[in-house]
Amino acid sequence: MLIVDDHALFRRGLEMVLQGEDDIEVIGEGGDGQQAVEMAGDLLPDVVLMDIRMPRRSGIEACTAIKDAAPSAKIVMLTISDEEEDLFEAIKAGASGYLLKEISIDEVPQAVRAVHGGQSLISPSMASKLITEFASLSKRSEERTQQVPAPRLTEREMEVLRLVARGLGNREIARELFISENTVKNHVRNILEKLQLHSRMEAVVYAVREKLLEIT
Repeated sequence: MLIVDDHALFRRGLEMVLQGEDDIEVIGEGGDGQQAVEMAGDLLPDVVLMDIRMPRRSGIEACTAIKDAAPSAKIVMLTISDEEEDLFEAIKAGASGYLLKEISIDEVPQAVRAVHGGQSLISPSMASKLITEFASLSKRSEERTQQVPAPRLTEREMEVLRLVARGLGNREIARELFISENTVKNHVRNILEKLQLHSRMEAVVYAVREKLLEIT
């Protein structure tokens, strides 16, 4: 995995904690968004743990570029920013997680494992803001006439999308639906392609906005 943060001391603390885990290997670290993009393209990490507010290139700008350079990389924003706009922009840029730096550093390894396993993670305080935005988007959707029909998902794709919305990883979805993990991956890829989106989290946002599913 790759760690990117402009505070060297914080970066070093993360590295020490993560290097102590048998199943996690830190293959690089960077201090700004530009370095993040260059290193991700060279090293092709499975997971990128990255701040938002950084010199030269913001974490959100870097997220978009990393998804182009290393499409399989899962990106987690680890930031002090609790601004809704940063959260929404991170999701649109393809981030799989958005965690505030208020979390215990001991929780980071589990977060890395969860995202690597296909889950989407959001700090609880930010998740409530996301749900509020979902409700607002759904209300605005009702108030306007939809000009272009939403792409049609198959019944199986809808089942997969609902489970993604509950935060299940590919392996858990496979067990739930009695299908192979590879089949789940294919369904998720087809969903993203049909909706022209970049991440599982963004697919859920889109689905709620277009009233393809409800989150309770």
